[in-house]
Amino acid sequence: MQSARSLISKLKKDYPDFKFCKSNTSHWSYTEKTIFYEDNIKHSDWILLHEISHAILNHKNYTRDIELLSKERDAWNFANTNLALKYGIQIDKDFIEDHIDTYRDWLHYKSSCPNCGLNGFEKNKGQYICPACGREWKVNEARNCNIKRTQLNKHH
Repeated sequence: MQSARSLISKLKKDYPDFKFCKSNTSHWSYTEKTIFYEDNIKHSDWILLHEISHAILNHKNYTRDIELLSKERDAWNFANTNLALKYGIQIDKDFIEDHIDTYRDWLHYKSSCPNCGLNGFEKNKGQYICPACGREWKVNEARNCNIKRTQLNKHH
């Protein structure tokens, strides 16, 4: 495992258009063209490769929640099949699946009908509808905090 500092040095040289900033959470900011990273966590090198993959793949924002899951999967795939080889790093596939699972769980919870529990679909950004009971609800943007679901209509 490379140290985060060693890997960041290489990434800065190879990708001079992006900035790197130490933070208490790892994420990519399209508007700031900055990879925020934690350097003192286990597997920080794997997470760095994932976050810079978002940058290289030009990931911006997302319109639907399902798009975020797709972008996460694409970034992990790019990190594992391209960058890991380039930098001599082997990313554990279970680690990748565990991280993608957190987004799957997040999406499942957001799309679960607060009335009947079935999965609804997102009709507008952050607004869901249940095909079974017709209940509509909106959700907050939560990715790093608690998800809140607010019912929009009465049960049919």
